[in-house]
Amino acid sequence: MHCPQSKVLITENQIIYFKSRQIFYGDGLPFGKLFLILLALKFPVLKISPESTLKRLRNRYRLVVMNDDTYEEVVTFKLSRLSVYVMLCTIFVVLVGLTVALIVFTPLRYYIPGSGADYRADRELRQMKLKTDSLEDALKDQEQYRESLQRVLRGDVTTKLDTAQIAVPKEEIIGN
Repeated sequence: MHCPQSKVLITENQIIYFKSRQIFYGDGLPFGKLFLILLALKFPVLKISPESTLKRLRNRYRLVVMNDDTYEEVVTFKLSRLSVYVMLCTIFVVLVGLTVALIVFTPLRYYIPGSGADYRADRELRQMKLKTDSLEDALKDQEQYRESLQRVLRGDVTTKLDTAQIAVPKEEIIGN
């Protein structure tokens, strides 16, 4: 029985051959190549040294933009993987910085939940609610006082007599 072999390039000088039917249980796995690469990285023979990684990062490549009609070179760039990585990281950091600055230094910050303006407004609302509650209590007390005073002035006061006797201790005579 002949099994087809698949190739995985780990570095420039190392190629590993695996029999795909022996490693995977079927041909229809959607991530077959990914598993093959991950399996290949587990082998100790294929340790990628930092020197080879640095060499690969510093290899120079040429990017040429050409006119399709005349095959004339419009722009040529000499790039390495490291320079592309640094450029993309720089662009990412600048975009994040500009976005943060736009939000922090413009009125857009008021549309973000939990921003500083919301805390101040919440604190002011709590203080106004406490003041309103205390004013309502004071108004209720004044209304009750006014009604009681009007009843006394009209003579509508009914007093209840206290019928409970209080046990008052007799004074002790202290002898000389």
